[in-house]
Amino acid sequence: MAGDKGLETLLVWQKSLAFTVEVCKTILPKLPVQEKWSLVDQLRRSTQSIPANIAEGYGRFYFQESIRFCYIARGSLEETFSHLTLAHKLDYLDDETYKQLNVQIIELRRMISGYIAFLKESKRGASEPGANHIREDSPLYNINTDMPDSESPTP
Repeated sequence: MAGDKGLETLLVWQKSLAFTVEVCKTILPKLPVQEKWSLVDQLRRSTQSIPANIAEGYGRFYFQESIRFCYIARGSLEETFSHLTLAHKLDYLDDETYKQLNVQIIELRRMISGYIAFLKESKRGASEPGANHIREDSPLYNINTDMPDSESPTP
């Protein structure tokens, strides 16, 4: 959290917004017209969701709510990656463009995860009025106990 400086000073938001602008300005117009109501629409929604959810989480007073919105942003990033991968496999995006986008996705994935770790560590808003009414403890959730550690999904 950047305190009173405002959302525009949050680097992860700046980078995700720049990525979204790039996808909307340079990638969406490259997609075929027959994809206008399917892949284009899905890609636009998922990429715009990344900075929007970071912003919404930033505006929440309690760190657990902020973290929840960052998880949504990270999920939207993965959805965007999936749509871009499909566009590449359908030959709508050339190899070089896809590689450049993937580099940005990797950086955003790292930054969002780092911001989540920062929020968890700082526990921003934990002493605010009403914070004690938000339940933090939840049981551990294991998708598949037979899955090797190297294949375990990250939260």
